[in-house]
Amino acid sequence: MTKSVFIPIAPTRTVVEHWMRQFQDWLCHRLEAADGSGVRFGRDDWTHAGGGGGSTRVMQQGDVLEKGGVAFSAVWGEMSEAAARQLLMPDRRYFATGVSVVQHPRSPMVPISHMNVRYFEAGNGEAWFGGGLDLTPIYVDVAQARRFHEQLHEMCARHDGSYYQRFKQWADEYFYLPHRRETRGVGGLFFDRLTVGKDGLFEELFAFVQDVGELYGRAYSAIMRQNADLPYTAREKQWQLVRRGRYAEFNLALDRGTRFGLETGGRPESILMSLPPQAEWHYNLTPEPDSPEAESQRHLQPGVDWLSAEVVQR
Repeated sequence: MTKSVFIPIAPTRTVVEHWMRQFQDWLCHRLEAADGSGVRFGRDDWTHAGGGGGSTRVMQQGDVLEKGGVAFSAVWGEMSEAAARQLLMPDRRYFATGVSVVQHPRSPMVPISHMNVRYFEAGNGEAWFGGGLDLTPIYVDVAQARRFHEQLHEMCARHDGSYYQRFKQWADEYFYLPHRRETRGVGGLFFDRLTVGKDGLFEELFAFVQDVGELYGRAYSAIMRQNADLPYTAREKQWQLVRRGRYAEFNLALDRGTRFGLETGGRPESILMSLPPQAEWHYNLTPEPDSPEAESQRHLQPGVDWLSAEVVQR
């Protein structure tokens, strides 16, 4: 059966950009409600040298979120030949829009979280979606990690039965610090270059990306509320600062979004909003055997089947 061609009423990029703007508003309101402090996301609008711009929303010193960022951008222009080669762009001309999110909670009992959804068009007409979401708990709660992955599995199944395993494996490989031989957290989903036409119709891929963003908003705000009042010690707070250091290492050394933003002349404050407000590095720090820290480290490896009942804490 031949698939019909989807022709949006407005140009494709306009449809996606409009949703990205609305999604930023929706997510900020949801996170503010989950934080419960009355602190709001501040707004910093900016312009891009090539064309377009964005709006970076940042919350600081909330009750749950010590620092949180939700950044929207819609930019276009022409990147350098070197940048185009590095980013595997089929044409130096580009349009890109997306929302990028990182939340750094105050409590070590609330996981760090990340999500981004994005849409690219190259000058030759090729267009694709990308994105991902993951959790970085300071102390791994196996039941909570399993529930997070169950939600991802259920959401993916509504779109394509292969998505969860494919994109979960991709996340395990992408959110990995090879110099530490550990994953950034308990993983999630990562996908890139879901190309319109090759990998599905525009409306199919766009619907999946919308579901990724909305699931993140629902799932993470629920985790914030569940964990916000759990007690913690000074030792656990210091371990949070150490694990934040690992998060910073990934974002500065390995993250593709950071590299794309810097390579295309993006605003450094917005690109680096993902960094934690505080972090620590200690020389050759190793958790004590059988400690809660060591137990959490045991789960930071690719290939963990979070849907399996056999994934239990010792």
